[in-house]
Amino acid sequence: MATSESVSETAEFEVENIGGIDSTQVSVPPGVTVLTGKNATNRTSFLQSIIAAMGSNQATLKGDAEEGYVKLTFNGDTYERTLTRAGNSVTVDGDGYIDDPKVAELFAFLLETNEARQSVARGDDLREIIMRPVDVDDIQNRIRGLEERKDEINDKLTTIEDRKTEIPEFEQRREQIQEQIRDKKEELEKKEDEIENSNRDIETGRQEQEELEAKLDELRSTRSDLESTRRQIETQTESITSLKQERSELEADLADLPETPMGDHQHLETEIENLRETRQTLNSQISDLQSLIQYNEERLAEEDYEVLDTLDVADQSESNGSPTDELLADGDDDITCWTCGSMVERDQIEDTVERLRERRQDLMQELNEVKSELEDLKATQREAKQQQNRRDEIERNLADIETELESREDQLESLKSEREALTEDVESLEAEVDDLESEDFEEVLSLHKEANQLEFEIDSLESDLEGVSEEIEEIEEMLDRADNLREEREELGDQLTDERTKIDQIEAEAVEEFNEHMDAMLGILDYKNLDRIWIERVEQTVREGRRKVEKTVFDLHIVRTTENGAAYEDTIDHLSESEREVTGLIFALAGYLVHDLYETVPFMLVDSLEAIDSDRIAQLVDYFEDYATYLVVALLPEDAQALDDDVTRVTAI
Repeated sequence: MATSESVSETAEFEVENIGGIDSTQVSVPPGVTVLTGKNATNRTSFLQSIIAAMGSNQATLKGDAEEGYVKLTFNGDTYERTLTRAGNSVTVDGDGYIDDPKVAELFAFLLETNEARQSVARGDDLREIIMRPVDVDDIQNRIRGLEERKDEINDKLTTIEDRKTEIPEFEQRREQIQEQIRDKKEELEKKEDEIENSNRDIETGRQEQEELEAKLDELRSTRSDLESTRRQIETQTESITSLKQERSELEADLADLPETPMGDHQHLETEIENLRETRQTLNSQISDLQSLIQYNEERLAEEDYEVLDTLDVADQSESNGSPTDELLADGDDDITCWTCGSMVERDQIEDTVERLRERRQDLMQELNEVKSELEDLKATQREAKQQQNRRDEIERNLADIETELESREDQLESLKSEREALTEDVESLEAEVDDLESEDFEEVLSLHKEANQLEFEIDSLESDLEGVSEEIEEIEEMLDRADNLREEREELGDQLTDERTKIDQIEAEAVEEFNEHMDAMLGILDYKNLDRIWIERVEQTVREGRRKVEKTVFDLHIVRTTENGAAYEDTIDHLSESEREVTGLIFALAGYLVHDLYETVPFMLVDSLEAIDSDRIAQLVDYFEDYATYLVVALLPEDAQALDDDVTRVTAI
């Protein structure tokens, strides 16, 4: 789909059986297009057709038709929507220009019943309307994910900093070991020289000496195995201690969790499902009411009451009295009700429409309460699931620890048995060496024993040196990764700031857009003693369902000036109908701009401006033209005369 910034050609519309239109073709070039004509000339019906072509379902099928359609040829592409009657309802098929029209329905399609446009006069929650297109849950989920990753990085950096403090100790230990190895090697070299000198003086007993040296080699090897076994025993003992400590910590964590988190909340799924069904029902009822209200308001506004050829009251009763799509006009003041065929006063229908509006408002309030309660239950359910997952994880870890403990304890017992056997072997070899010693060889044998011991000690020291060096290398590798982790943490911090302030930014931008354009509009329209209309963001404690929360609200201020120049704050109730209409339109424009609709929705539609005088309508249209590529406005002929001659005028639909 093309963005509105790239749109430059004339849009061609072909419409059949939409609203009150039988069949028509209309060209809409870029800029301002004015649909001019008296009431009941299908101007609003054509605006509905544009809305349908954009992708919205807010269009009605002609009362005497079973099928209608709108086709848009635009920028080399064709978009077609078909409306088909199905019993008491109408189905809409086909792809529109916009994939999701909800935001456009709020802030671009500004017909008389548009919610954003009417929100000011009705005293609606302005902040809720501006923020409705924002997926707050998605933002919060992204924030949680970023926070978890940041916590993970912080834990790693804390570990790195802790290990960093160990480097001086390891380096000192490495130097000590290296010095000890040098000393031992020097001592061993001296011993080997002494052995060599002693061997030159001894020419006899060569066979006994070789046997003794073999025994000494065997003794040295056995001692080495014994020392290795002792080290393994120490390692296993330390691991067992660490596992028991970890087990103790996990058992403490497990004790803090409920025994059956999800078992305590088995009812939640049922309650949540019930609330979802209630929400769906309320949404459906609100949608039906909105369609009914909109249709009847259009018929009342345009006085477009087409008389049916026949009125079968019996057929109407068989449909259980469900509303169709139009009222029947009969005379100036009396109207034939299409649902029952009786004559009713126009005021009665207007009163009924007003009651429908009140019913819709009540349903909206009920819907908000259901949504709040649903969020509370979902939060409780999420917490229970998290606790259950944590409990399951701890129990799995405890089972793994028990298995590993059992394995290591078995290994420890085996190593202890091996140590006992090696100790016995060493004692036996030492006894055999003692038996082979003689007075002639006593000195050289002693030197061999000392040399063997030195070699064993050197091997042990070199093993220690390797372990210390590996620890230092591991810490240095961690330090090398620390800079990357800090950079990632900083980026995460920036992302978190963006996400956390995104809602504030949208709210602040909406307030700024409204205040800026409202000031400009009042300066242009020059309403008497109306100085300023502006929105202030304030924090208030409000009730959501059964709880109270801190929430941002938009507080609308109206400032007037008395004849003697004194300023005072007024209320929305005291605004003229013209002033209220302008304020509602500027609020809708603020939503259009803050949600960047000018990038994706080329058409802005406006009708029902009769409450505003002709000159101000012309100034308003001229102002809005700067923000929409295609601005289509429905005006009475006397109001259209005030617009510049260069605007496109459509007089027949």
